[in-house]
Amino acid sequence: MSKPNKELKMLPLLFVSIALCIGGHFILQPNYQDSHIAEYALAALPFLMFAIVIIAIRIAIKADKEE
Repeated sequence: MSKPNKELKMLPLLFVSIALCIGGHFILQPNYQDSHIAEYALAALPFLMFAIVIIAIRIAIKADKEE
């Protein structure tokens, strides 16, 4: 039985970041313009994406050490 590719472990991170981008554009609609929750969610998006990048780098470093 072969091990799954190490790149496949990062696919969920990719899907989460895609969902964050789409969700951010959805929140930018004029219907949510006066919502404070939407404003806070949009402000948090860059930090969430930065956290995803840090997690991906950690996974890559761990996978590189295992080789």
